[in-house]
Amino acid sequence: MKSYMAKPNEIERKWYLIDAEGKVLGRLASEVASILRGKNKPIYTPHVDTGDFVIIINADKVKLTGKKLDQKQYRYHTGYPGGLKSVPYRRMMSKNPEKAIQLAVKGMLPKNSLGRQMFRKLKVYSGPEHNHEAQKPEIYEF
Repeated sequence: MKSYMAKPNEIERKWYLIDAEGKVLGRLASEVASILRGKNKPIYTPHVDTGDFVIIINADKVKLTGKKLDQKQYRYHTGYPGGLKSVPYRRMMSKNPEKAIQLAVKGMLPKNSLGRQMFRKLKVYSGPEHNHEAQKPEIYEF
């Protein structure tokens, strides 16, 4: 019996629309990462990008459990000595709620060129409007 290996030109991609209102950030991000990788398909192949496109709306209405809203910090380094910066989650949600979801999903994807290719299929919007009606996205419930 032979194992099936998907080829990049044989993959049929769908568009999914996910409403993040009332969803927990980590659970949302893990489900989205699974769709972007293609793990919800029977043709999943680890070394080929078999995933679908994902549109997330209402990113500003995502929630966190416990005290994470006040305690969670996003840290990054500028590259200069003493350049460690941290941004509280509450400030990030007020300024740029799309980035919070993008960083959560990006951390769950592979850290290589394949992961970067998968990440480009994620579209996040803070409000209920998006500009992908032409792709006819399906509503994805989980």
